[in-house]
Amino acid sequence: MSTSTSASGSGPIAGVTPLSLCTREPHVPADRLVAEMVPPPRFDSVRFGTYIPDPNQPSQTAAVRVLESFAAGLDGAHATGTGRRGGFLGFGKARSKAPKTPAGPRGVYLDGGYGVGKTHLLASLWHATPAEPALKAFGTFVELTNLVGALGFQKTVQTLSGHRLLCIDEFELDDPGDTVLVSTLLGKLVDAGVAVAATSNTLPGKLGEGRFAAADFLREIQSLSAHFRALRIDGEDYRHRGLPAAPAPFSEEQVTKAAYATPDASLDAFPQLLDHLARVHPSRYGALTDDLRAVCLTDVRAVPDQSTALRLVVLADRLYDREVPVLASGLPFDQLFSEEMLNGGYRKKYFRAISRLTALARDAKGLVEPN
Repeated sequence: MSTSTSASGSGPIAGVTPLSLCTREPHVPADRLVAEMVPPPRFDSVRFGTYIPDPNQPSQTAAVRVLESFAAGLDGAHATGTGRRGGFLGFGKARSKAPKTPAGPRGVYLDGGYGVGKTHLLASLWHATPAEPALKAFGTFVELTNLVGALGFQKTVQTLSGHRLLCIDEFELDDPGDTVLVSTLLGKLVDAGVAVAATSNTLPGKLGEGRFAAADFLREIQSLSAHFRALRIDGEDYRHRGLPAAPAPFSEEQVTKAAYATPDASLDAFPQLLDHLARVHPSRYGALTDDLRAVCLTDVRAVPDQSTALRLVVLADRLYDREVPVLASGLPFDQLFSEEMLNGGYRKKYFRAISRLTALARDAKGLVEPN
């Protein structure tokens, strides 16, 4: 415990010296990327029984029933390869050949808008699948592409082919190269008997168009489409359902004081953090947030360009996964991205980031002492 001077120059503040994301440049070995392919802390304890369907949206209840049946059907149904244990990264000896994969869909795709609980359901499917954790993998689309970059395509196929289930959250269709890469990977895994479940988001402006996102997804994975059953999940964003509006940004003095008063909190100026993110590979953003209790940001302003915005989206996802509250001064989070960005090809990511950062800002209100 020490006494320090606030970044705003307002005088000494009793407390611990805050951490800084801008001083962190973590190295993440490839084995950690695979070992962390499990539901993030926010979804450690979720189950189908903890999902609360909106009574006005029968598709939510129907999705639970289908997924429970899908999980039960994976009991013992698996072709082999080299899984995470007994061959991980050494790739060891392949397991003996397993029984032939049963007929029927080997994948499910959850199609719906923001905050309807798709990730909750996807994590519940992972937990409900009767296999040891080393034979199940859970990660975002970005994390999966990062894994391929770290291991190489063939090693990734060999590693994941020993799994019973692969869950891909936030399947992205906005980068043709990555989409082809992952589609090819999924083809190899499905041939090996791995079941696949994926989620994505229907754009806010497309919610009235029924199976728009499902049609896009199935078209992009082309030959795999016959293996997937698409489940439409309707509803409003639960993160804002019946809750007060997102809190307005706090003053720089309040944010700084909270950072000094909160153990294991970080304190950074937003523009400097954006610059730092350009020097850290997005696959390391999870490690960037290790052991943080809160993130405090001053001088939040509009993101200047698309590349910076996409990096911020990945950071927002990692903070949300890890339930790290975000306390900020400056612009509110719904003003981070320009109208051009929100109307462009990456708008799904930006809307998701706004939704998640807003939830984390609400979580951070308790860090500021009442006046």
